[in-house]
Amino acid sequence: MAEKLIEDYGMIADGQTAALVHRNGSINWLCWPRFDSDACFAALLGTRSHGYWKLAPAGGSTSCSRRYRADTLILETDFEVPTGRVRLIDFMPIHDGACAVIRIVLGLAGTVELRSELDLRFDYGSLRPALEVGDDRAVAFVGPDLVVLHSPAKLSRQGSCILGEVEVREGEQVAFCLRYGSATALPPPPLAPGAALHATEDYWRGWIAKFDIETRWPEAVRRSLLTLKAMIFRASGAIIAAPTTSLPEAQGSHLNWDYRYCWLRDATFTLSALLGAGYRDEAKAFRDWLLRAAGAEPEKIRIMYRVDGSRRLEEWTASWLPGYAGVGPVRIGNAAASQRQLDVYGELLNSIAGAAKAGIAPTERESELITAVVDHVERVWEQPDHGLWELRGDSRHYTYSKVSAWAAVDRFVSCTDLHRAADRPFLQQMAALRDRMHREICEKAFDSRRETFVEYYGADGVDASLLNLPLLGFLPVADERIRNTIKAIERDLVHEGYVHRRSSGAIRQGAFLACSGWLAECQLMQGRRAEAERTFEHLLHARNELGLLAEEFNVRDRRLAGNFPQGLSHLALVRAALRFEGSALNRGEAQGK
Repeated sequence: MAEKLIEDYGMIADGQTAALVHRNGSINWLCWPRFDSDACFAALLGTRSHGYWKLAPAGGSTSCSRRYRADTLILETDFEVPTGRVRLIDFMPIHDGACAVIRIVLGLAGTVELRSELDLRFDYGSLRPALEVGDDRAVAFVGPDLVVLHSPAKLSRQGSCILGEVEVREGEQVAFCLRYGSATALPPPPLAPGAALHATEDYWRGWIAKFDIETRWPEAVRRSLLTLKAMIFRASGAIIAAPTTSLPEAQGSHLNWDYRYCWLRDATFTLSALLGAGYRDEAKAFRDWLLRAAGAEPEKIRIMYRVDGSRRLEEWTASWLPGYAGVGPVRIGNAAASQRQLDVYGELLNSIAGAAKAGIAPTERESELITAVVDHVERVWEQPDHGLWELRGDSRHYTYSKVSAWAAVDRFVSCTDLHRAADRPFLQQMAALRDRMHREICEKAFDSRRETFVEYYGADGVDASLLNLPLLGFLPVADERIRNTIKAIERDLVHEGYVHRRSSGAIRQGAFLACSGWLAECQLMQGRRAEAERTFEHLLHARNELGLLAEEFNVRDRRLAGNFPQGLSHLALVRAALRFEGSALNRGEAQGK
């Protein structure tokens, strides 16, 4: 089976797709040419027979260490063997149409015999390509896909595996270049490795240099921002939830989902984090993507889309893949895309309002959509849905969904840039609707016996989504109902410093890491700075040594779980860190009634 610890992986990316590199030098996951394309390396979810590319000392190493080159997404892994030491430098050049992985090996001491093993499997590990193997170039192709390896080592073939061995001495440098192309065109030539490395380094360092806010945790925040930037599809501005599919949330749970898409739900977190960190261009690009994806018919808005804004995400199972560490199924696509989720309207309008507050005002065409959205919210907000956690069962009247729908109307009424195209009677109608929604939610979502808000109307407990009530400005954080709700979450859902999203019954899932960021924000808003710092430090301790977070953290085993790296976890980290520095983050908490 593939290597079993998620935290042993690092990510390299180019704004089009991403690859996961194990600490042993094996790339076990890569979808080409886009984040949501089919995988040609899928050993992460099966065995090496499902596709991988390993570059490491031929006889194994006695020790290894790794790091990102400072302020970049260039991954460096040092291998030591009895005869010497080498550094493997992995990166993906940032260049339109490049679609390349470059692996440079630098001799640090002595002499090391390196071995490259490349076994491509297209269609998520199910298709062996045709191969043409020469001395220093190998071409693999099947259907529309073509991949070419340019190698400094003499190549040979063993079954479907392309092999190459080369000796590297101290001070020497060799480079392998793997490029994706079209099967109907000539194989793309190699890229100059040194120039590509310098250009990639300049790109990442130039981008992160724009972040000039002083924080107590500069390394963690900068690494999270770089990780988020790596998950933005440059061609559209969309940000994926994670570059992986079907990494299980809990052992034996079958809670394996495809996260290689863009969720509208994450919009508010994304916009506020990017704007709070000073990345106006990325925030505007993401807002523009949101508006394009939403189109002109609010009733047809989905909760997630492909990176280009297309909407077909039919879910199916790759039955030939046994799953990560043998835990299946491996799902491609996501059936939750067709769920009714009332919160998407609030996320959309809250994001547009936050962007407008930062000077990115909507156009006249967008104003028509905004008006149509709140008109649609009036018609549907009383319907049940599947909630923030996208539970696959009966729909319910989830509190967070209702509050988010309220936020859509509230932002429309409160933000001049959003209602400038509306006439006075319609604006008054929406103001009355906002007040009516607020009264009903406070009546039906609040348990007077427990003196807390509850997960859904009639529920007997809290869930972590309720932490967003003060963050969305539904009620002030000092309101007794909010204070008691936060207290109940801390009592019932926090274990060893980590926040679980809900009481999960028979299946004990890991702590949902984004929730720790939300709790830290709430505690800080309450003036409980020391407790907020402790909550935030727990979030930091869940990162692997490269600074990456997954969706969840298994508190008992101290292991990461779920898709990786997880954008929402890193967004929560950035938002919480910025709030410590006094940022209001454009989420409207000052608007609480």
